[in-house]
Amino acid sequence: MNGVVSFDYSAWALRYPELATSVPQPLAQQYFWEAQLYCDNSPGSIIQDVCLRTVLLNMVTAHIAALNAPLNGEASSPLVGRISNATEGSVSVGTQLDMPAGSAQWYSQTKHGLAFWQATVQFRSMRYVPGPMPIANPWERGPWRR
Repeated sequence: MNGVVSFDYSAWALRYPELATSVPQPLAQQYFWEAQLYCDNSPGSIIQDVCLRTVLLNMVTAHIAALNAPLNGEASSPLVGRISNATEGSVSVGTQLDMPAGSAQWYSQTKHGLAFWQATVQFRSMRYVPGPMPIANPWERGPWRR
């Protein structure tokens, strides 16, 4: 496997049966390739556990499928963003998508995307590694001073 996840449609379809009914294998494979834009699938990925990376990539694949795939024989929704308001008489729907950097809004459009966002919080946190302590006055100490 050399540290790279390969798409397994049967495993993905078992986990996401509501999507598999309307997303054939070739289309799901396309969504998986797209998912790799959001989750690094290389041996150098910050997510070194290949099993965990498989789960995460499948989540993003499901998110992309839910956003784009036709469900129940109908075209996918042209709406982008979360539904911010809705009325019933004369049908009105408003959406909102104001995405600041590092935002979860795109992911929160589906339950699969939000699950991915929550599961990857540990990989989005900065890790501080302190460097060596500087010498207060380098002229007072050092190999050249005797």
